[in-house]
Amino acid sequence: MTMPITYTNRKGFKYFLNKGVTKTGKPRYTFAREQKGEPIDEVPQGYEIEESVNGIVSLVKVRPKLIPYEESACVEDALERHPKSRNYRAAVKDKQIIVYEAVGGDMGSLLDIFDFADNRPGFRKHMQDFEDRHAQYTPVMRFILNDTETREYHAERWCYRGSVDDWIYAGHSGKIEQLARELVPTLGTDDFYELY
Repeated sequence: MTMPITYTNRKGFKYFLNKGVTKTGKPRYTFAREQKGEPIDEVPQGYEIEESVNGIVSLVKVRPKLIPYEESACVEDALERHPKSRNYRAAVKDKQIIVYEAVGGDMGSLLDIFDFADNRPGFRKHMQDFEDRHAQYTPVMRFILNDTETREYHAERWCYRGSVDDWIYAGHSGKIEQLARELVPTLGTDDFYELY
């Protein structure tokens, strides 16, 4: 008996890899919370499992990694030093390092309003862990690799003007270490909106 491929995402939900067929007869692979169609006992060759920052699980084609770990780690390190680091996540997609911000209120700020949270041991940590697992994120900044030889990037931020609602140049280009050090601290501040 073969064991089907399963994957548990950051929210704690278990997904099954299923195989179906497209209208043209080609195989189609999907993840679902329940077993559907033909169960799969190994990841198809040339594919890998991917989880988005919002916990969506999918099977994607293996592509060459254009951004090495050392460069994405620069952004991750800068996010860890941010005063509200819990509100941010980073992900690499093709030649971009994308920074996401949590949508909605901050659980820590909300718990500060209610005194009862401090009277129950472990309650604050439990609620913040719950928020970390279930938070939804939206992209706010991205670093785009311009040149694979020089490893130069340029930065863009999301513009919230009603007439624009799109990515705009954040006024900075250069090495990822420098960009992360200069721009990540602006997240969640008024300085973010001055980047252009």
